[in-house]
Amino acid sequence: MFATVGRWCARRPKRVVAAWLLLLAAALLAVAAAGRVTTDAVSIPGSDSQAARDVSDAAFPGSASGRQPLVLHTAASAAPLTDPAKADAVRAAARAIAGVDHVVAVTTPYDTAGAGTISADGHTGQLSVELDVTGRDITPEITHRITGAAAPATAAGIEVTPGGHLAAAVDKGSTGHSEAIGLAAAFLVLTVALGGLVAAGLPLVAGGLGLGIALSAIALVGHLVDMPSSGETIAAMIGLGVGIDYTLFGLTRFRELLATGTDRVEAAVRTTAGSGKAVAFAGSAVVAALAGLALGGLPLLYALALAPGIAVLVAVAVNLTLLPAVLVLLAPRLAPKPARRGGEAGAAGPRGWGRIAARVAARPWRFLLAATVLTGALAVPAAHLSFGQLDAGSNASGTASRTAYDRLADAFGPGVNGTLLVTDTLAEAVTGPTDERITAVTRALQAAPGVAAAGQPQIGADRHTVRWQVTPATAPADRATADLVHRLRAETLPAVAGAGHTVHVGGAPAAQADLNDRLSGRMPLVVGFVLVVAGLLLLLAFRAPIVALKAAVMNLVSVGAAYGVLTAVFQDGHGARLIGLEGPVPIPGYVPLLMFAVLFGLSMDYEVFLLSAVRSAHLRHGDNRRAVVEGLGSTGRIITSAALIMVSVFLSYLLSDDPVVKMFGIGLATAVALDATVVRGILVPSTMVLLGRGNWWLPRRLDALLPHIDIEGDEHADTHASDEHAEDEHAEDEHADAGSTGDGARDTALPTAAGAQ
Repeated sequence: MFATVGRWCARRPKRVVAAWLLLLAAALLAVAAAGRVTTDAVSIPGSDSQAARDVSDAAFPGSASGRQPLVLHTAASAAPLTDPAKADAVRAAARAIAGVDHVVAVTTPYDTAGAGTISADGHTGQLSVELDVTGRDITPEITHRITGAAAPATAAGIEVTPGGHLAAAVDKGSTGHSEAIGLAAAFLVLTVALGGLVAAGLPLVAGGLGLGIALSAIALVGHLVDMPSSGETIAAMIGLGVGIDYTLFGLTRFRELLATGTDRVEAAVRTTAGSGKAVAFAGSAVVAALAGLALGGLPLLYALALAPGIAVLVAVAVNLTLLPAVLVLLAPRLAPKPARRGGEAGAAGPRGWGRIAARVAARPWRFLLAATVLTGALAVPAAHLSFGQLDAGSNASGTASRTAYDRLADAFGPGVNGTLLVTDTLAEAVTGPTDERITAVTRALQAAPGVAAAGQPQIGADRHTVRWQVTPATAPADRATADLVHRLRAETLPAVAGAGHTVHVGGAPAAQADLNDRLSGRMPLVVGFVLVVAGLLLLLAFRAPIVALKAAVMNLVSVGAAYGVLTAVFQDGHGARLIGLEGPVPIPGYVPLLMFAVLFGLSMDYEVFLLSAVRSAHLRHGDNRRAVVEGLGSTGRIITSAALIMVSVFLSYLLSDDPVVKMFGIGLATAVALDATVVRGILVPSTMVLLGRGNWWLPRRLDALLPHIDIEGDEHADTHASDEHAEDEHAEDEHADAGSTGDGARDTALPTAAGAQ
């Protein structure tokens, strides 16, 4: 199948390239017409916070977006907002804002409904704006029109800053500079590794084209599902990295075939049948690992898994179809220079990674112990990793959301930025505001430890639903706020709301607490699923249970070290200022979970590439130690180059203002760097040397059950067929295609190679 696809594309290169360019243009035009939609709203089906939100929305119908704040502030040396001139300016601004499209209501701090929205010193207050669109549909244009309509207030010397969804719309920064830096770093690595500008540029062009299509598809999917703002960025990180790496693997194989005198079309076909098949396997592993996040039972995880999954699938499609076409077109400029064609061993012995492999093989216990100590030391901080929640106080200084957060926190206390919503549904109708059943709840909320203020109860039109707005004494990201949520649910409310009451605690802090609780409970299930899937895929690929089990353990080692670095930098704050943070920040629960799935998938690339070479060498001569040295020596350079590209791409995203993006950048870069050097360069070869022939042990019963899936079998078979039928390589030969992809060829490819040796 892979050979057939590669041959079809290689013989119609211009048509294939034109089709991909048209697809890119169509995708970009579709996004330009429909726009991009993202939202950071969290939906947690079955949670207490979701129940509170649903009850409130049903009993108190209001605007689609709720009340969005416009924070008003005057300097300490200026007249306060209570000054008549300032008040007139604010009212004039409110009238102008009310005339903006999508605005349905504006409440000033001087209205009865807005009582208490001016600080004690009179210098900070807020306008509340209600719109007829949901938070996900608030665009930067809407925010700019609203702030522009507030001109009467700004002309009077009042600083107007949007908050909430209005701020989120304008704070969505572009990551174009990160992608540019990552591409530049990748170009340097590729130029050194491949020795030619055209060869170095091809993976970048292919990766960039695939990324453009993938991000366009994700943007369109955002109209159908709630896509978080970080989803596209994470997809860009993963998509760009794997897109370049997958193309690099194929290009390297193509140049090797050209160096042997193989015709360009046949070389492209064999590349697709061999490296392309391995890429499809590795990409499927990434998608399968991401699919495990569905077990988390959260729409947020579905979206965060879907975005990078789309990017990886597009990268695989580019590698299987566009790459063979471009390879044929650019073959004369891609041919390797005759200089420096080094074998693994020559007169001077092994070089580079081959020399490292020889040293590791000579003293496996020593290197195994050293690598274990290093990775263990990096993983130590992960022992106290805990899930937290971010708020606008973690955003970059100067952003609208951070400015609004600081203004309100300074004026009204930190809890005002994350109020709680308490709802109570009573079996019997409420008689009025003085009903003892609801006044008892009000008194309990006001007296609860950790509560700065509890508003007066609001009674729904059905006379059965009551709600309160509760302001915590601590910031939304403070662990004490999550503790308050749990205390209200477990102690405060049950003590006063017994039979006939159905109480819920919601609001953003409660939703984040529920999210982390749900993730903590589901994490063992997700981790177990990913481990089993990764192990089964490797077992199918190499038919060696020990190799599959060992690979899963090695992946856990690199993930554990990445978690340790993540904890040390973000949760503990070591070096946080060096990456643009002001200090420690909480780590949301979905970050480690998504990282785990992504890293297990990405590590399959290097695992498959290395173990394929080791297994092939072992089948040729049967010497395990020599096979390990030859396998690492022949793949070490390409694995290092591919990893260096990924690390460069991931680290370039540290320039983002989003702390979550920084977390993924640090975590993924650390894991990939360790995976390609310490794990693949020391731990894997040392353990394989120590295990000896046990690496390839396979019980007879399991051998009979497992299907024969040779990752690069088509390539070997196609090569063998081409040697026997070296006639016209441009002719349509269905028998040659059948010989390259048939089941019999697949089953006997590697044993044939061993026999030839």
